[in-house]
Amino acid sequence: MNHRKAILFSAPSGSGKTTIIREILKRFDCFEFAISATSRNPREGEKDGIDYYFLSPETFAQRVKDDQFLEWEEVYAGTCYGTLKSEINRIWDNGHVIIFDVDVNGGMNLKKYFGADALALFVMPPSVEILEQRLRNRGTESEENITKRLARSAAELKMSDQFDVTIVNDILNDAVDKTQQVINNYLMN
Repeated sequence: MNHRKAILFSAPSGSGKTTIIREILKRFDCFEFAISATSRNPREGEKDGIDYYFLSPETFAQRVKDDQFLEWEEVYAGTCYGTLKSEINRIWDNGHVIIFDVDVNGGMNLKKYFGADALALFVMPPSVEILEQRLRNRGTESEENITKRLARSAAELKMSDQFDVTIVNDILNDAVDKTQQVINNYLMN
């Protein structure tokens, strides 16, 4: 198997992609999660270098200027996310397949970069209503942020056909099993 491969997970916020990724990481020992960098502050329980690389807005901007990002985006005003080139090299140097948890635009940018060396998965919520319910159930977002995320989700859902495979996350175990099957098929080619 060519270890210079990547699996890209993208979805609107609240679709359950991170939950699916956690389950997939338990099932494949050759995978390693690509930790994104962000200019936002950590949420309760998040740790630097584990959940994200938390950078100040100034440091993030300097790294962009120094061409240290494979891709990056200002997802919300003043809040940037991106993939550091050093993170890709670190994982491939370990001989692992990279797993990405990125927003929809980031997923499309990474797919363009990696081409056939990446499998781009779009995690689809069963409905917009369930997506909203999941965001509210998190208890981590203000009403303003929930409104922003839902508005962004409407546009992102229209981009699902630009990904290699769409996984509907209605029943979690079924979604994880289907994801595992799709990844197995991809890795065998």
